[in-house]
Order: sequence, then C-alpha cells, then structure tokens
Amino acid sequence: MTIGQSTESHEPGPAGHGPGAVATPEEPTELLPQTRRALLRRLAVGQAEGRAPSMTGAVVRGGQAVWTAARGSVEGAVPHRDVQYRIGSLTKTFVAVLVLRLRDEGLLRLEDPVGRHLDGTPVPDATIAQLLAHSSGLAAEPQGPWWERTAGTLRPYPADLFGERPQRLPAGRRHHYSNLGYALLGALVERLRGGTPWGEVLRSEVLERLGMGRTTLRPERPHASGWAVHPWADAVLPEPAEDTGLMGPAGQLWSTLADLCRWAGFLLRGDERVLGAASLAEMRTPAVPPEGNAWDAGYGLGVQLVRREGRLLAGHVGSMPGFLAALWTDPEEDVAGVVLANCTSGPAVAALAADLTGIVSEHEPRIPEPWRPLSGPLDPELLALTGPWYWGANPHALRLRSERELELTPLSGSGRASRFRAEKDGTWTGLDGYYAGETLRVVREPDGSVSHLDLGTFVFTRGPYEPSEPVPGGVDPEGWRA
Repeated sequence: MTIGQSTESHEPGPAGHGPGAVATPEEPTELLPQTRRALLRRLAVGQAEGRAPSMTGAVVRGGQAVWTAARGSVEGAVPHRDVQYRIGSLTKTFVAVLVLRLRDEGLLRLEDPVGRHLDGTPVPDATIAQLLAHSSGLAAEPQGPWWERTAGTLRPYPADLFGERPQRLPAGRRHHYSNLGYALLGALVERLRGGTPWGEVLRSEVLERLGMGRTTLRPERPHASGWAVHPWADAVLPEPAEDTGLMGPAGQLWSTLADLCRWAGFLLRGDERVLGAASLAEMRTPAVPPEGNAWDAGYGLGVQLVRREGRLLAGHVGSMPGFLAALWTDPEEDVAGVVLANCTSGPAVAALAADLTGIVSEHEPRIPEPWRPLSGPLDPELLALTGPWYWGANPHALRLRSERELELTPLSGSGRASRFRAEKDGTWTGLDGYYAGETLRVVREPDGSVSHLDLGTFVFTRGPYEPSEPVPGGVDPEGWRA
C-alpha cells in the first residue's frame, strides 16, 4: 500500500445496535469481490474527479459495516475508520432523534407550538413538527457574518440570531430550509432536559448507548483538517473550524466513518435504548409538499428523502467549511452508504453515497428474512376476524401480523391498503395509506357475534352486498341478478 493513496477493508464492524452487533445468519457478512471492486472504483472516481484531499466511504448492511475504503491522505497517511471529519447538517438527524425521544416520553407533542415550551422565539406559533421539517417559514440563516466561518461568540444570546424579519414565509405552507430552526430545536432540548446543554444530552442519551465514542462537538485527534480546493488550480487553502455556539445543532458535530456506520445501522433498524423503529419510520415520512412538478426529493422529520433509480433513500447531506458528508439509508434493502471528505466543494458526495447503496443493491440484492409463524398463543377471536371482507362489492383480505397488528389489502385491481396498530381499547389505528390515523372497529351483534367492520365510517361486510348485511343505504331485497 502506498501511503496517501488508498486502502480498502471488508472486515465486518459493528453498527446499528451498539458494539457487538451481528448480521442475521441469512445475510452474508462479506461482499463479493466484484461488488467490492465496483465500490472502490466509485469512491476512487469520486475522490479523483472531485479533487478531495481525502475521502472515506462505507457500506452498512444487515446492521454492520461490510465495506470501508479510503483515498488520499490525512497528515501523510491514508485515513482509517476512526479519523474524525466534520459532518455538518448530518447533525440535524441527531437533534431530530433527541426531539422524538422527548415526544415518545410525553414531554411534548409534535403538534405543539414551539412557544408553549420555549420563551422568546420569533415564531411562537410554528409547531415543533414544522421546525423539524423546515416548514416553519424561518429565515435560512442567522443574521451577521457567515456563521459557519465565524465564532459562535459573535452571537452569544438567542436574540442575536434573528434579524428584523426572522420569518420569511407563512408557517406550514412550504419547505424552506432553515438552520435557524434547528438552533431553536437544540434550545428546546436543553429547556426540556432541565438546562443540560443539547450536546451533553446527545452524548448521554444517544452516543454512549450506541457506542459512538468518537462523535463529538469539537475535534479530537486524529482528525482531518478542512481545506478549500482552488477552482482552477490544484492548490489548497486551510479553512477555519469554528465553534458555532448557539448554531451548533444545525451543523457542529465531528464524527468518524466507524461511528457513522453505527448511526446508519440505527437509522435503519432502531434501538429501543434510543428510539424505536416506528418512530424512525415516522421520521422518514414526507412532512411537507414537494417542490416542483417532477419531484425527486423531499423532507421528513429531520431527514432528507430522495428518489434514485426507483429506490427511496432517507438520510442527510452535510457541509461545513472544509468538509462534506453524506449518509443515505435504503430501508427496503436494509443497506446504507456513508461518504466523508475534507474539502469545501467539489465532490458530489450525496450522489456518491447513494451510488454505494445502489451498487450493493444491484450486485447483491437483499436476502429476505425467513418466514416464521407468530410467537405466543393466538387469540381465537382475533384469528376469526381474518379472511375476506367486502367494501360494497370490492373484496379485501384482512391478515393478522405480529403483535396483534392487522393488514388490510384489496384483492381486486382497485382499493386501499393499510396496516393497523392495536390499541388498548380494542380498536386499531391505521398506520399508512389512505387510512393512516383512521380507526378500525369491530361492530358486534347483541349476542357478541361479529356484525361488520367499521373503518372511518366505511362498512366492511363478510359478503358482497348481501341483503342481510348492514350495508349503508340498504341492499335491493331481490339481491344479485343474472
């Protein structure tokens, strides 16, 4: 190996569930040689054509890092997986997880106006969800000089962040990326955690639990230096690495390839010590209308969403002076790509990280989990609800899934599908599709037998327009005709 050129590793490393995580036995822990070569070539092309002083990349699959590689040099050597880079707006995914933790603990609702929990905000009526999704209408940047290249001490108080017109658009109407919004979310975390700084909350509640000891607010050696590359010459200029103070929740963090592999695995699968899979899936749901007619990108709750070659990816890109970062997850394939570089501009790291996931998905499609029967005793009454049901004459199937979850799917060419979560009161709540948030109830006869299903006032019966069934509006008594 030539110092300062490249290195590649395909030794599995833990990711997603803290130290010691392993892939399922059905999913190989090593990539095929041709897949590794395709990944290395893509990273090498990205570093060379983007003229990055150094670049590292990784692929996570099955909950662990299955490939890592690096090009270029940091202090005269090829960077290894524990060299820190600044990750910019990937920081926002961490802040969003902290906010969702507060929601799951019952300390706030996403629909709450931020002014209910935080005094002195310029947008007190904007909701917490709108801040997470960049739809609060707040200005994109704080007032004063370029905040990413100047010390946070220039804005020591929250009022120093906002200019005369802090809100540029009506709240909730459209996506308008706002670093200021995440400064407010960091302050919200601090307020609801009894004054503990958001970075300390992040360390104790997330980073330590996931084994991410090399993710910090300030750089710790070994770390890369940030560089600007001259646009018309192969020359570099050092960039400052300021502590951004109150703007830190928008892009302060430093991390490593190894730590971000753990973060990617967590974003794919969840970890009940930090945040469950259901809340992470909620973060990946588009939260604002897309921009333009032929949209291929959107935003959820703290995560960016992109469509790429038929795949929906969730994650974030980041940039700070001297650094670029990208992390994309493909939940359907259970694969993620991470790229870090130490230059202000040049490499298209967002496309590169997406391509890493695509190469693995194309060369080695995911092996599905083996089918297994439900665990535990079955509820006979619940099992009796399964099978065919009819909305009018439109046939549907109701299936029982894990933990009393139900799934309704149409059996003809049209109809609406949805999954339903069991509630303590004996009803179910729709999780997706047209019936998201709607209530499914089992309506019974006086003798306790099942009459029909009521789904948001839609009646599902056991037969198609049977005269004896409780169809709204009634059924012609002569029934079906030849």
